[in-house]
Amino acid sequence: MTITYLKKAEKTPETETATANSNKLNRRTLVGLLTIVVVLLAWWISTSLTGFISPARFPAPKEVWESLIQISTTGYGNGLLHQHILHSLLLVAMGFAVAIAVGVPLGLLMGYSKKAEALINPAFLVLRPIPPLAWIPLAIVWLGLGDAAKILVIFVAAFVPSVINSYTGVRNIEPAIMEASKMLGIRGWKMVTEVLVPGAFPMIFTGLRLSLQASWTTLVAAELIGALYGLGSILNQGSQDIYPSMILVAMVCVAVCGGLTTALLGKLENIAMPWREVRVAP
Repeated sequence: MTITYLKKAEKTPETETATANSNKLNRRTLVGLLTIVVVLLAWWISTSLTGFISPARFPAPKEVWESLIQISTTGYGNGLLHQHILHSLLLVAMGFAVAIAVGVPLGLLMGYSKKAEALINPAFLVLRPIPPLAWIPLAIVWLGLGDAAKILVIFVAAFVPSVINSYTGVRNIEPAIMEASKMLGIRGWKMVTEVLVPGAFPMIFTGLRLSLQASWTTLVAAELIGALYGLGSILNQGSQDIYPSMILVAMVCVAVCGGLTTALLGKLENIAMPWREVRVAP
Protein backbone atom coordinates (compact mmCIF):
# COMPACT_ATOMS: atom_id res chain seq x y z
CA MET A 1 0.00 0.00 0.00
CA THR A 2 1.32 3.37 -0.96
CA ILE A 3 0.55 6.30 1.29
CA THR A 4 0.73 9.72 -0.29
CA TYR A 5 1.17 12.73 1.93
CA LEU A 6 -0.15 16.02 0.66
CA LYS A 7 1.92 18.92 1.80
CA LYS A 8 0.00 22.03 2.59
CA ALA A 9 0.88 24.89 0.26
CA GLU A 10 3.06 27.41 1.96
CA LYS A 11 1.97 31.01 1.92
CA THR A 12 4.43 33.34 0.30
CA PRO A 13 4.54 37.12 0.77
CA GLU A 14 3.25 37.52 -2.78
CA THR A 15 0.18 35.32 -2.20
CA GLU A 16 -0.55 36.98 1.12
CA THR A 17 -0.38 40.43 -0.52
CA ALA A 18 -2.65 39.31 -3.36
CA THR A 19 -5.16 37.85 -0.89
CA ALA A 20 -5.14 41.01 1.21
CA ASN A 21 -5.66 43.19 -1.86
CA SER A 22 -8.50 40.94 -3.04
CA ASN A 23 -10.20 41.16 0.34
CA LYS A 24 -9.87 44.95 0.34
CA LEU A 25 -11.31 45.16 -3.17
CA ASN A 26 -14.27 42.99 -2.18
CA ARG A 27 -14.84 45.12 0.90
CA ARG A 28 -14.68 48.33 -1.12
CA THR A 29 -17.12 46.91 -3.68
CA LEU A 30 -19.56 45.93 -0.95
CA VAL A 31 -19.33 49.34 0.72
CA GLY A 32 -19.85 51.05 -2.65
CA LEU A 33 -22.96 48.99 -3.40
CA LEU A 34 -24.37 49.69 0.06
CA THR A 35 -23.77 53.41 -0.45
CA ILE A 36 -25.67 53.34 -3.75
CA VAL A 37 -28.56 51.46 -2.13
CA VAL A 38 -28.74 53.97 0.73
CA VAL A 39 -28.73 56.93 -1.68
CA LEU A 40 -31.48 55.38 -3.82
CA LEU A 41 -33.54 54.61 -0.74
CA ALA A 42 -33.16 58.17 0.58
CA TRP A 43 -34.12 59.47 -2.88
CA TRP A 44 -37.29 57.35 -2.93
CA ILE A 45 -38.28 58.30 0.61
CA SER A 46 -37.75 62.04 0.13
CA THR A 47 -39.59 62.22 -3.20
CA SER A 48 -42.13 59.42 -3.65
CA LEU A 49 -42.93 58.36 -0.09
CA THR A 50 -43.00 61.63 1.86
CA GLY A 51 -43.05 64.28 -0.86
CA PHE A 52 -40.44 66.24 1.12
CA ILE A 53 -38.83 67.29 -2.17
CA SER A 54 -41.15 68.67 -4.84
CA PRO A 55 -41.17 66.71 -8.15
CA ALA A 56 -40.85 70.04 -9.94
CA ARG A 57 -37.44 70.50 -8.36
CA PHE A 58 -36.14 66.94 -8.28
CA PRO A 59 -37.86 64.02 -10.03
CA ALA A 60 -38.98 60.82 -8.31
CA PRO A 61 -37.43 57.47 -9.27
CA LYS A 62 -40.60 56.47 -11.14
CA GLU A 63 -40.43 59.61 -13.31
CA VAL A 64 -36.78 59.01 -14.13
CA TRP A 65 -37.53 55.40 -15.08
CA GLU A 66 -40.37 56.51 -17.35
CA SER A 67 -38.08 59.08 -19.00
CA LEU A 68 -35.43 56.41 -19.51
CA ILE A 69 -37.99 54.15 -21.20
CA GLN A 70 -39.19 57.05 -23.35
CA ILE A 71 -35.76 58.05 -24.69
CA SER A 72 -34.76 54.40 -25.16
CA THR A 73 -37.84 53.43 -27.18
CA THR A 74 -39.47 56.47 -28.80
CA GLY A 75 -36.54 58.87 -28.54
CA TYR A 76 -35.98 62.41 -27.33
CA GLY A 77 -33.93 65.30 -28.65
CA ASN A 78 -33.65 64.03 -32.25
CA GLY A 79 -32.60 60.51 -31.36
CA LEU A 80 -32.69 57.41 -29.19
CA LEU A 81 -30.56 57.05 -26.08
CA HIS A 82 -27.97 54.75 -27.64
CA GLN A 83 -27.53 57.18 -30.54
CA HIS A 84 -26.84 60.04 -28.17
CA ILE A 85 -24.40 57.93 -26.13
CA LEU A 86 -22.51 56.64 -29.17
CA HIS A 87 -22.23 60.15 -30.60
CA SER A 88 -20.82 61.53 -27.35
CA LEU A 89 -18.43 58.59 -26.99
CA LEU A 90 -17.16 59.18 -30.53
CA LEU A 91 -16.49 62.86 -29.90
CA VAL A 92 -14.69 62.14 -26.62
CA ALA A 93 -12.62 59.36 -28.19
CA MET A 94 -11.51 61.52 -31.11
CA GLY A 95 -10.65 64.60 -29.07
CA PHE A 96 -8.93 62.54 -26.36
CA ALA A 97 -6.93 60.47 -28.86
CA VAL A 98 -5.62 63.52 -30.72
CA ALA A 99 -4.78 65.27 -27.44
CA ILE A 100 -2.69 62.41 -26.06
CA ALA A 101 -1.09 61.74 -29.45
CA VAL A 102 0.21 65.31 -29.42
CA GLY A 103 0.45 66.08 -25.71
CA VAL A 104 2.33 63.03 -24.41
CA PRO A 105 5.23 63.22 -26.93
CA LEU A 106 5.44 66.98 -26.42
CA GLY A 107 5.62 66.55 -22.64
CA LEU A 108 8.30 63.88 -22.98
CA LEU A 109 10.31 66.13 -25.29
CA MET A 110 10.08 69.11 -22.95
CA GLY A 111 11.03 66.98 -19.97
CA TYR A 112 14.07 65.46 -21.67
CA SER A 113 15.43 68.40 -23.63
CA LYS A 114 16.07 71.73 -21.94
CA LYS A 115 16.33 73.36 -25.37
CA ALA A 116 12.88 72.13 -26.34
CA GLU A 117 11.52 73.30 -22.99
CA ALA A 118 13.01 76.75 -23.48
CA LEU A 119 11.49 76.94 -26.96
CA ILE A 120 7.99 75.54 -26.26
CA ASN A 121 7.30 76.32 -22.61
CA PRO A 122 6.70 80.10 -22.98
CA ALA A 123 3.90 79.55 -25.50
CA PHE A 124 2.49 76.72 -23.41
CA LEU A 125 2.43 78.89 -20.29
CA VAL A 126 0.47 81.54 -22.18
CA LEU A 127 -2.16 79.08 -23.46
CA ARG A 128 -2.40 76.99 -20.28
CA PRO A 129 -4.48 79.41 -18.13
CA ILE A 130 -7.15 79.85 -20.82
CA PRO A 131 -10.21 77.76 -19.84
CA PRO A 132 -11.23 75.19 -22.47
CA LEU A 133 -14.75 76.64 -22.61
CA ALA A 134 -13.28 79.99 -23.66
CA TRP A 135 -12.30 78.31 -26.94
CA ILE A 136 -15.93 77.51 -27.83
CA PRO A 137 -16.69 80.86 -29.57
CA LEU A 138 -13.45 80.72 -31.54
CA ALA A 139 -14.02 77.06 -32.44
CA ILE A 140 -17.48 77.95 -33.76
CA VAL A 141 -16.02 80.81 -35.83
CA TRP A 142 -13.34 78.53 -37.27
CA LEU A 143 -15.27 75.28 -37.72
CA GLY A 144 -18.96 76.13 -37.41
CA LEU A 145 -21.52 74.37 -35.23
CA GLY A 146 -20.59 70.85 -36.33
CA ASP A 147 -18.70 68.13 -34.52
CA ALA A 148 -15.29 69.47 -35.55
CA ALA A 149 -15.67 72.46 -33.23
CA LYS A 150 -16.57 70.21 -30.31
CA ILE A 151 -13.59 67.94 -30.99
CA LEU A 152 -11.32 70.98 -31.00
CA VAL A 153 -12.61 72.11 -27.59
CA ILE A 154 -12.20 68.58 -26.18
CA PHE A 155 -8.66 68.48 -27.59
CA VAL A 156 -7.76 71.72 -25.82
CA ALA A 157 -9.17 70.44 -22.52
CA ALA A 158 -7.36 67.10 -22.68
CA PHE A 159 -4.11 68.47 -24.11
CA VAL A 160 -2.89 70.42 -21.07
CA PRO A 161 -3.01 67.61 -18.44
CA SER A 162 -1.30 65.17 -20.79
CA VAL A 163 1.57 67.58 -21.44
CA ILE A 164 2.07 68.59 -17.81
CA ASN A 165 2.06 65.05 -16.40
CA SER A 166 4.27 63.61 -19.14
CA TYR A 167 6.74 66.42 -18.53
CA THR A 168 6.65 65.80 -14.77
CA GLY A 169 7.08 62.06 -15.27
CA VAL A 170 10.33 62.53 -17.20
CA ARG A 171 11.64 65.04 -14.67
CA ASN A 172 10.91 62.58 -11.84
CA ILE A 173 13.17 59.90 -13.35
CA GLU A 174 16.20 59.50 -11.10
CA PRO A 175 19.28 61.29 -12.49
CA ALA A 176 21.38 58.16 -11.88
CA ILE A 177 19.19 56.23 -14.34
CA MET A 178 19.57 58.93 -16.98
CA GLU A 179 23.33 59.08 -16.52
CA ALA A 180 23.67 55.30 -16.66
CA SER A 181 21.63 55.21 -19.86
CA LYS A 182 23.86 57.78 -21.48
CA MET A 183 26.99 55.91 -20.37
CA LEU A 184 25.62 52.72 -21.96
CA GLY A 185 25.15 54.56 -25.23
CA ILE A 186 21.37 54.60 -25.23
CA ARG A 187 20.28 57.39 -27.55
CA GLY A 188 17.41 58.45 -29.78
CA TRP A 189 14.35 56.25 -30.10
CA LYS A 190 15.85 53.61 -27.80
CA MET A 191 16.13 56.22 -25.05
CA VAL A 192 12.45 57.07 -25.49
CA THR A 193 11.12 53.50 -25.51
CA GLU A 194 13.40 51.94 -22.88
CA VAL A 195 14.02 54.79 -20.44
CA LEU A 196 11.73 57.81 -20.77
CA VAL A 197 8.38 56.13 -21.38
CA PRO A 198 8.73 53.33 -18.77
CA GLY A 199 10.06 55.79 -16.20
CA ALA A 200 7.30 58.31 -16.85
CA PHE A 201 4.47 55.77 -17.21
CA PRO A 202 2.86 56.38 -13.78
CA MET A 203 2.63 60.14 -14.35
CA ILE A 204 1.60 59.67 -17.98
CA PHE A 205 -1.41 57.60 -16.95
CA THR A 206 -2.24 60.11 -14.24
CA GLY A 207 -2.34 62.72 -16.98
CA LEU A 208 -4.50 60.47 -19.15
CA ARG A 209 -7.05 60.10 -16.36
CA LEU A 210 -7.20 63.86 -15.87
CA SER A 211 -7.44 64.37 -19.63
CA LEU A 212 -10.31 61.89 -19.90
CA GLN A 213 -12.19 63.59 -17.09
CA ALA A 214 -11.66 66.99 -18.72
CA SER A 215 -12.86 65.56 -22.04
CA TRP A 216 -16.22 64.49 -20.60
CA THR A 217 -16.69 67.75 -18.72
CA THR A 218 -15.93 69.83 -21.79
CA LEU A 219 -18.03 67.63 -24.09
CA VAL A 220 -21.21 68.30 -22.13
CA ALA A 221 -20.55 72.04 -22.16
CA ALA A 222 -19.73 72.04 -25.88
CA GLU A 223 -22.85 70.01 -26.77
CA LEU A 224 -25.07 72.51 -25.00
CA ILE A 225 -24.56 74.79 -28.02
CA GLY A 226 -25.86 73.82 -31.43
CA ALA A 227 -25.77 70.02 -31.05
CA LEU A 228 -28.35 67.75 -32.67
CA TYR A 229 -27.13 64.58 -30.94
CA GLY A 230 -25.27 63.81 -27.74
CA LEU A 231 -25.83 63.72 -24.01
CA GLY A 232 -25.22 67.46 -23.78
CA SER A 233 -27.99 68.10 -26.28
CA ILE A 234 -30.38 66.07 -24.07
CA LEU A 235 -29.47 68.31 -21.14
CA ASN A 236 -30.05 71.40 -23.25
CA GLN A 237 -33.39 70.18 -24.61
CA GLY A 238 -34.50 69.02 -21.16
CA SER A 239 -33.78 72.42 -19.64
CA GLN A 240 -35.76 74.15 -22.39
CA ASP A 241 -38.69 71.76 -21.91
CA ILE A 242 -38.45 72.01 -18.09
CA TYR A 243 -38.08 68.22 -17.96
CA PRO A 244 -36.12 67.40 -14.75
CA SER A 245 -36.38 63.62 -15.07
CA MET A 246 -34.89 63.64 -18.57
CA ILE A 247 -32.11 65.94 -17.37
CA LEU A 248 -31.30 63.44 -14.63
CA VAL A 249 -31.27 60.58 -17.14
CA ALA A 250 -28.67 62.43 -19.21
CA MET A 251 -26.60 63.23 -16.11
CA VAL A 252 -26.57 59.59 -15.03
CA CYS A 253 -25.57 58.51 -18.55
CA VAL A 254 -22.64 60.94 -18.50
CA ALA A 255 -21.56 59.57 -15.11
CA VAL A 256 -21.82 55.95 -16.27
CA CYS A 257 -19.95 56.59 -19.53
CA GLY A 258 -17.24 58.51 -17.71
CA GLY A 259 -16.87 55.77 -15.12
CA LEU A 260 -16.70 52.98 -17.71
CA THR A 261 -14.11 54.77 -19.85
CA THR A 262 -12.03 55.49 -16.74
CA ALA A 263 -12.22 51.82 -15.75
CA LEU A 264 -11.11 50.84 -19.27
CA LEU A 265 -8.17 53.22 -18.97
CA GLY A 266 -7.31 51.58 -15.64
CA LYS A 267 -7.24 48.16 -17.33
CA LEU A 268 -4.89 49.52 -19.99
CA GLU A 269 -2.69 50.92 -17.24
CA ASN A 270 -2.40 47.48 -15.62
CA ILE A 271 -1.49 45.93 -18.97
CA ALA A 272 1.10 48.62 -19.72
CA MET A 273 2.66 48.40 -16.24
CA PRO A 274 2.45 44.75 -15.11
CA TRP A 275 5.35 45.30 -12.74
CA ARG A 276 3.40 47.81 -10.70
CA GLU A 277 1.69 46.45 -7.61
CA VAL A 278 -2.02 47.07 -7.25
CA ARG A 279 -2.53 49.62 -4.51
CA VAL A 280 -5.77 49.44 -2.63
CA ALA A 281 -6.72 52.03 -0.07
CA PRO A 282 -7.65 50.65 3.35
